[in-house]
Amino acid sequence: MNNQLSDSIKDKIAAIKTADNVYSMGRVARIRNYIIEVSGLEGVGFFERVIVGDKAEGYVSRIGRNHVTVELVRVIEPIHVGDEITATKQPFGAYFSPSSLGHVVDMFAEDKLVGSVFKDREPISAVVQPIPIMDRSAVSRPLYTGLAAIDLLYPIGCGQRQLILGDKKTGKTQIGLDTIVNQRDSDTICIYVALGKTKKGVKEIYSELLQRGAMPYTLILVAFQDDGAPALYRTPDVALTIANRFMQEGKDVLVVIDDLTLHANIYREISLLADKVPGRDAYPPDIFFAHASLLEQGCQYHNGGSITILPIVETRGGDITDYITTNIISITDGQIVLSAKAFEQGQKPAVNFGLSVSRLGGVVQTDVLRQLGAEVRRELLSFLETREVFELANIDEMNEEMRSRIIRGRQLLGKMSQYKYSPLSPSEIKTRFEESEE
Repeated sequence: MNNQLSDSIKDKIAAIKTADNVYSMGRVARIRNYIIEVSGLEGVGFFERVIVGDKAEGYVSRIGRNHVTVELVRVIEPIHVGDEITATKQPFGAYFSPSSLGHVVDMFAEDKLVGSVFKDREPISAVVQPIPIMDRSAVSRPLYTGLAAIDLLYPIGCGQRQLILGDKKTGKTQIGLDTIVNQRDSDTICIYVALGKTKKGVKEIYSELLQRGAMPYTLILVAFQDDGAPALYRTPDVALTIANRFMQEGKDVLVVIDDLTLHANIYREISLLADKVPGRDAYPPDIFFAHASLLEQGCQYHNGGSITILPIVETRGGDITDYITTNIISITDGQIVLSAKAFEQGQKPAVNFGLSVSRLGGVVQTDVLRQLGAEVRRELLSFLETREVFELANIDEMNEEMRSRIIRGRQLLGKMSQYKYSPLSPSEIKTRFEESEE
């Protein structure tokens, strides 16, 4: 104890001698919601943490000739023009607690269900650090979702980025939750990133995962709809920083980001308030970089650990050609497209088998599932093309070959349907579809 006190005093004296205890001070000159302009804050660095008295904290997002722009992440009390603001000479960071697994927390390691901060929390970077190419290896191991429609036809590998997209209320989130529940018997750490959701909605997700024994290995990282936009924007970065920490320890990590459409809209809002030059659809020109730097963290690490990312994107009217969707499709290693029409017809998961794809395919499948999946996909796609033409026709009036194709296709489609939270093992999927062939 005496040694620690002595070291602390020596550090303080050294800081005084080198003037490291002198901090830049400024005044709030302009307020635009959670964006403030500060004058007099000299010598400050980009992304440096700053404090507005006891009222708020944030980070420097732009350094101008006469002022700096600060984005506020936490606001405790209202801020006014003229308030004093202090630079900390430290990069803005978040917190993580090793004890937070099984809890609903924010980027500052505060348990949002009980309102307390974890005592063992540690500072971590709020910016995702890139993983060098030489530290990555080939993706070759499967990550099973427990959903036959995905594991058989569009398999996901440990270290893959597989996009889930579809209209509102088509079961996008459910696929992510089903995948988390299916990791119960594996050694995979799961991080569910909930952006802009209500507290009630997050509590329901927590309750569902808790009932099914998934919370002991799951961290729910949240930024609620009433949190500031900078906190919403930075939360996925913090999730990937935490995932990287587990991966460095040799763990497999699954990160579900729900969702990147809101993330893009939040970034657009921040950029417009900060007077950035708007690009296509008023999004900032660096929106592609923002998502690419986030999703490139998905990889198979050389030490055996991995980060698998399932980003979720919400479409409108089934349009998968809009700006944000096409950007993310080009970044990821495949996409699971969900159909509103199929969902209304009772097909769950409502996978659009014609538009979905996995760019890794059979590389992460066993030989048996690869062969079975190729046969089922060929028959199923043939049936779906036929069904579009003969959907309203009387099956009794068809010839024998056409009738058998229709019946066989309906059987396969029925085998794809699963109730939520009812995962199937690879052997169960094999048995289910081999039985349909007989």
